Amino acid sequence: MKLNWQKTELHGLLPDPKPRKVKRTIISVDDHLVEPRHMFEGRLPKHLADKAPRIIETEEGHEVWQFDGQTYWQVGLNAVAGRPRQDWILEPTRFNEMRQGCFNIDSRVYDQDINGVWASLNFPSQISGFCGRVYSKCADRELGIATTRAFNDWFYDEWWQPFPQRSIPCGITYLGDPEEGAKEIYRNAERGFVAVTLPEQPHRIGMPSIFSEWWEPILRACAETDTIVCLHVGSSGVAEVPRDAPAVPLVATLFGQLSLTACAEWLWSGWPVRFPNLKIALSEGGIGWVAMLYDRLENMVDRSGYNRFFVGGLRPSEVLLRNFWFCTLDDPSTIVTRHTIGVENIMFETDYPHGDSTWPDSQKIFNEVFGDLPADEADMIAYKNAASLFRHPLPVSGSRHFVR
Repeated sequence: MKLNWQKTELHGLLPDPKPRKVKRTIISVDDHLVEPRHMFEGRLPKHLADKAPRIIETEEGHEVWQFDGQTYWQVGLNAVAGRPRQDWILEPTRFNEMRQGCFNIDSRVYDQDINGVWASLNFPSQISGFCGRVYSKCADRELGIATTRAFNDWFYDEWWQPFPQRSIPCGITYLGDPEEGAKEIYRNAERGFVAVTLPEQPHRIGMPSIFSEWWEPILRACAETDTIVCLHVGSSGVAEVPRDAPAVPLVATLFGQLSLTACAEWLWSGWPVRFPNLKIALSEGGIGWVAMLYDRLENMVDRSGYNRFFVGGLRPSEVLLRNFWFCTLDDPSTIVTRHTIGVENIMFETDYPHGDSTWPDSQKIFNEVFGDLPADEADMIAYKNAASLFRHPLPVSGSRHFVR
């Protein structure tokens, strides 16, 4: 499909980088989209249309979302791709201060081509809460369900269908009722969605904990439809920050700790044992903590016998390697633990358009960090594991992203 990307008046953005040389196929399993201002237009029942999330302009000139009596910033650090480093601020940002690839699929594919990325899995941003929790917390249940469905319908129509090979379809679901949540997972799976983003630690955002039977319908739906459960750092809040601490860098430093805790909780919840084919992917927490968790699980079983909590005689470490996948931006110091983690369980992310993103130099950074690995292992991390897990097509012969 021909790209319709066109420039509009943009403020403070750097010139477009030149397309990077493609050294190997890359699939990124953690990027983000910014919800466009028109996302909900015409997608809700008429009697709810005036209650849909909408963009307003503040007296300070910021564009922010309003929904259900609350205001949600478009946090600047969530969309810094293509901006000078001195402009990387936490302040709310406007649409004309973002690269259009943040919210327009034509422009996103353009930016993927610059970066040498074949396909990308995209999580929602601030108004959706990374896992749709904002809509699920809506005081009006009908409105919450309608906005959840509207997000998924927009994603299907405007983000995935125009370039189905360049985007991995990951939806949200309604988290205010497990039966309704399961229905939305089935609905999305029927039209080709392969993943859903759920909160890492739901009890931290006022929901039943992952140890509760409340989750059974949702996780059964995921298992029955082979829908991958994606757990993104920050989807249920960030690490606790002590008083007077430098909040932004401290929170970012502790991303791995969040993923470690979430992984341990999901593992000991027993759901991966009850549903052996349930697949869980953790995003933006790196891999440095995974081998440590594996070793701790082995130690606990051998010395304390804690695997009695697992039916069927399974060791917790076996379930960890069977049911969980992990992603890396680089992790140069801990890639040596890959055989403990399982090379087949590691995937690559570029985190476009966030402050951590490797765009537009993901090809270069991947080669610097992983280029000395055996070629088959580097290819597994770059694209093979993601293509297998998310059942995603690879580029055909003649493509710039051609698999060697």
